[in-house]
Amino acid sequence: MKPGRNPSFVKQSAGPAQAPVVRLDPTALMLASGLDPAQVEAILHSYGIQRVKEADANLQAMAGEPHHRRQLAGILALLLDSVSRTADPDQALNHWERLLSNVTRSSFLEYVRSSPRMLDLVCTIFGNSDSLAFTLIRDPMLIYWLAEQEVLSKPPTRAGMERALQRNLGQLSATELKLDVLRRFRRREMLRIGVRDLLKLADVPETTGALSDLASVLIDAAYRIVDADLRALYGTPMHRNRQGKLVETGFTVIGMGKLGGHELNYSSDVDLLYIYASHDGETRVAPNSRNRNAAKQPTSISNEEYFEILARQLTKVLSEQTHEGYVFRVDLRLRAEGSVGQLARSLDDYAKYYRTRGQVWERLALLKAWPVAGSMEVGKAFLRMVKPFIFGSIADKPDLGGALAIVRDVRGVKDMIDAKMADRGHERRNVKLGTGGIREIEFLVQTVQVLAGKRVPALLDRSTLGALERFVRRKLIAAKDRDDLTAAYVFLRDVEHKLQMVHDLQTHALPETDEELERCAIRAGYDATDRRNGAEQFLADHEHHTGIVNRIFRSLFYEPKTSPLLKATIRAMG
Repeated sequence: MKPGRNPSFVKQSAGPAQAPVVRLDPTALMLASGLDPAQVEAILHSYGIQRVKEADANLQAMAGEPHHRRQLAGILALLLDSVSRTADPDQALNHWERLLSNVTRSSFLEYVRSSPRMLDLVCTIFGNSDSLAFTLIRDPMLIYWLAEQEVLSKPPTRAGMERALQRNLGQLSATELKLDVLRRFRRREMLRIGVRDLLKLADVPETTGALSDLASVLIDAAYRIVDADLRALYGTPMHRNRQGKLVETGFTVIGMGKLGGHELNYSSDVDLLYIYASHDGETRVAPNSRNRNAAKQPTSISNEEYFEILARQLTKVLSEQTHEGYVFRVDLRLRAEGSVGQLARSLDDYAKYYRTRGQVWERLALLKAWPVAGSMEVGKAFLRMVKPFIFGSIADKPDLGGALAIVRDVRGVKDMIDAKMADRGHERRNVKLGTGGIREIEFLVQTVQVLAGKRVPALLDRSTLGALERFVRRKLIAAKDRDDLTAAYVFLRDVEHKLQMVHDLQTHALPETDEELERCAIRAGYDATDRRNGAEQFLADHEHHTGIVNRIFRSLFYEPKTSPLLKATIRAMG
């Protein structure tokens, strides 16, 4: 079974058939005078509008002068019908009012009248995602971009994004202008990815992959912009290799977590490590080189100082909020020494750190490490260097006692997470860290890979779904467990996306109120005609999936001596 194609995710109404929804003709709201409040309420309620006075005020503001009012009247039934199928019809009308105040009203209303598909698309965005809605309101021309052939019909690719970004950068020379291009490009591509998700044109693996590619493209572009500026100031970092030859010192950005695993969320921080080839050496200035901004020679500094400045500048330009937004929030806590100490370290420094101070959780984290920007050569050297730390020596024999020790260490980490979730009352609501959540699937997969990855490299896959597929091929888990865990992972990641795309916030907890829970269910594709029924189905599916995940998780981490998965893993290790 292919990940993300589980037939259980086709949403169908349960129970008795629902009576057809009766929509009242809304034209009178635009063209009739003297409607009493009861008539207005009846019309708008038939389209799922709850805050009637606000909605009517939105519509009157949208209409404006008589010509525009007649234009709006001609599309109003279709517009209201479209927003009624969204998570938040009231908010959709708020966004429509904002948009129409930011466009040439007559020509735009004529455009959506002649293109019902685009009218419906705008309604879908406005009623499901505030963050995507504000992207369109800020730059209405993106609506016409979305209508272009292949913008939505085909999935974005890393190569395509790289080409498009280079075109947008063009011949710009000013650093701030280049960085603003990156921020605008992120907004545009996030819009494309989000709309394909909302329209069910993309499954979860495609969405997470596209988000990861976008982040990698932008991080690499930001690195090259910052590095070019620093070289103009300080020269080129150089060191002598083992043969004594003077060579340029490479720098790499390692993606960790969901970025490294090609599984990024809509509102993920990007977990990064900054690594350079050698802390020996210093920057060198080419003969006759001049700083382009000043008539003086660049100043030579040590490699260690150069790459620390580079790391700090890169982090700043990625995460800094400007009038154009930001590129990506950066989390550097997975680096050596955690949240203290240097941001950038050499390969030798990292080798010493992992050899003397590395912890079990870091072994799991490094399974997803992957170079996303800068020198691939240095990045691959880092991956080779950390293998002995992650997997131990190939000479180590399979040992139940050693395996149990690792399982206990991972369980200890999860117990601490569980305690935090319980303190917040999120143990059943947090789709990432709660009981039966995403983290339990990830910990299960990563523990098996740490135990057996050295002797059975065929088990190694940076993606969670890819690893589950490999486990079946090596007969570590049954196909049914693979299918159940895959279905749960896809469900939970999809819910996580729908929570985060609303306000572009890093949230993982299901809403507490019935109204917000219904909206979450509709964003996830459940029944919008009977919102209560859709929310009940949604909660039932959530309970079903998290129950299966927690059962399989507990079998390994709470009953390891009898765990079929642990026994199969040790057998596979030979």
